[in-house]
Amino acid sequence: METQLLVGGFPCQDYSVARTLNQADGLVGKKGVLWWEIHRLLREINPPFGMFENVDRLLKSPAKQRGRDFAVMLASLAKLNYVAEWRVINAADYGMPTKRHRVFIMAYRKDTPLARRLSANPAEWLTKSGVIAKAFPVEKLLLVPELPFKEDSLSDISDTFNTDTPDKSPFKNAGLICDGKILTVKTIPLYEGKRLTLGDVIEKDTRKIDPSYFIPTNELTKWKYLKGRKSIERVKKNGIVYSYDEGSMSFPDPLDRPARTIITAEGGAMPSRFKHVVQMSDGRYRRLMPVELERINTFPDNHTKLGDISDAKRAFFMGNALVTEVITRLGRSLANAIENH
Repeated sequence: METQLLVGGFPCQDYSVARTLNQADGLVGKKGVLWWEIHRLLREINPPFGMFENVDRLLKSPAKQRGRDFAVMLASLAKLNYVAEWRVINAADYGMPTKRHRVFIMAYRKDTPLARRLSANPAEWLTKSGVIAKAFPVEKLLLVPELPFKEDSLSDISDTFNTDTPDKSPFKNAGLICDGKILTVKTIPLYEGKRLTLGDVIEKDTRKIDPSYFIPTNELTKWKYLKGRKSIERVKKNGIVYSYDEGSMSFPDPLDRPARTIITAEGGAMPSRFKHVVQMSDGRYRRLMPVELERINTFPDNHTKLGDISDAKRAFFMGNALVTEVITRLGRSLANAIENH
């Protein structure tokens, strides 16, 4: 049986916002290069469709030539006989209980009906009739003129793409590549359904909460300090003194808004600037349990409760995970498009 869909999320650390742009190595990073494993599988298996994901920082990588890495990826798909579209999706914009921005890339082999429909009317596909647009409706704000792009060798694209304005990526939050052209468009989400918040997914009954998740009163000062605004004097290796500034973060996390993005260091009892903290109706503060982190990312309850896996490791999993409802909606939209055309 022919493989119909290749799905992949290559490691994002080389593009992640958790690292500064100057530290992010992009395609030449040890983990960023795994894009070429996806490329190899596309070449060898040649499936009709592909669905790929990464952090939205990918559109700006690397710092010294922003957009280069993404341009190389798009060109590599084109050279394998695919047309492709992308969209940066924030799960919270479509009613899910977390703010998690990710770029999703949908690829269609040129001999498929979907690829022919995309090529026939690219602008309409991006904003109305396409697979991503059907799953996540948008309003078009600005369609950028076609980006300068030639189907040169990938090394030539790497050397020459966006060298005129290297400090600003030309890629907007949506776009596509087809017939040797790149179109990109700035969009805003259109959504009128129910919107879930952090308060909708946390456990309210204190009897169901492991006591170890409550923060001892004598540790609250440390938590509040880490969450608060601060300016710290630091010294570089060359002896230059500089000020390291951090803005304040909500403490506790508001229950009437979507949760912040979970990171891999969410687990463990040690005070942290980045871990979620909620306040219960009895006034006590606590960290989030693994099952609540799963709910934030729209996983089934206790999906990661396997064998002797620790709570800290389960939290780590959720820091690396996608919001499953986003994938579900994209998959259904692709299946519907295939069935109807």
